[in-house]
Amino acid sequence: MSAAQGSRIDAYVDRYAARATGMVASEVRALFAVASRPEVVSLAGGMPYVTALPLDVVGELVADLVAKRGPVALQYGSGQGDPDLREQICEVMRMEGIEAGADDVVVTVGSQQALDLITRIFIDPGDVVLAEGPSYVGALGTFSAYQAKVVHVAMDDEGLIPESLAQTIYALQTAGNRVKFLYTIPTFQNPAGVTLNEVRRRQVLEICQRAGVLVVEDNPYGLLGFDGEPLRALRADDPDGVVYLGSFSKTLAPGFRVGWALAPHAIRDKLVLAMESAVLSHSTFTQLAVGQYLATQPWREQIKTFRELYRERRDAMLNSLEVFMPAGCSWTRPSGGFFVWMTLPEGLDSKALLPRAVAERVAFVPGTGFYSDGGGAQHMRLSYCYPQPDRIREGVRRLAGVIEQELQLRDTFGTGTARWHAGIDTPGPDLA
Repeated sequence: MSAAQGSRIDAYVDRYAARATGMVASEVRALFAVASRPEVVSLAGGMPYVTALPLDVVGELVADLVAKRGPVALQYGSGQGDPDLREQICEVMRMEGIEAGADDVVVTVGSQQALDLITRIFIDPGDVVLAEGPSYVGALGTFSAYQAKVVHVAMDDEGLIPESLAQTIYALQTAGNRVKFLYTIPTFQNPAGVTLNEVRRRQVLEICQRAGVLVVEDNPYGLLGFDGEPLRALRADDPDGVVYLGSFSKTLAPGFRVGWALAPHAIRDKLVLAMESAVLSHSTFTQLAVGQYLATQPWREQIKTFRELYRERRDAMLNSLEVFMPAGCSWTRPSGGFFVWMTLPEGLDSKALLPRAVAERVAFVPGTGFYSDGGGAQHMRLSYCYPQPDRIREGVRRLAGVIEQELQLRDTFGTGTARWHAGIDTPGPDLA
């Protein structure tokens, strides 16, 4: 069989668009088929604990929606989204200091689709997207699919480093690169769990304004802080220079697949056109269900319930890391959200460690999935949002044992040089 005819595995291998060549399944994802077994403690997936919802009430709400508004709920809708829901979304965003009109909101299939649409309307092959290092694996997969060049900007325990951002933009623009936007998760970042402080927020906005760089602010965790009121969003201080992405996946349930983008008028128009060409219209049923929930249920109290639940699990994670992890390990201390970012001792590779960890019935996400350039091997993301506190403690105990064994091997044989495939892991829901 000639190359032009493809192969026995994929007869169309030579016919795909160039952007499809990077769309490969992660070898990590295969391990999660094993990691999903009940005997394995998964510290991997960013799955909200939806059992904490009043599921009976949600069930009654959905049944009532079909009975009373079925002809509308089961019909096509607007490409921009249900007008009433967009008004309610504006009310939700006011908790983070954002004053906006419903006309500038576009409802999407989770904020993941909003990411795709933003990238679609801005990125030509070779354009630069700036992103924190590390950054959300789902965003990196989207940028790769549209053939963007992702350049990571350094961060520390206080979030993105403004000086590094300014230097990176200057170097790229001086070299003739087109920097289209900065993608940032400033609050309880995924995967690092860190939060951009107020001083740096102002500095980041000023730097991007001077350089003419759009900011894409992804904020799914902003209402899930453990201390005090929600932080003021970047979009609240720069309505014309920031596209804000939000989601009900973390504060209600991901199964509804309802997110949104808040954008300046011109960008909003392009997003609506892109949305309509992709799916015609979003699910009217799920939009009305979310709207009914917001209109009839004490959703602010439910968010407080989630906050307390995740705070307890965060504490279980941090306490367990202190007790069990060997010397040389370090980790972030999130004040909200779902994740802890752990740094391994010198010479250890988290991706090489994963199969051994799964064999010991514990799972995590290796750090390499959160970098576009193959970095992150010395890091791992640990999620505390889904397991019960006692399971978190047991999972950390098992993981510490695996790391201790690796340290013994390192000390006996030295560090290895072999590396697994580097690149962007195509994300699945268990990696979100």
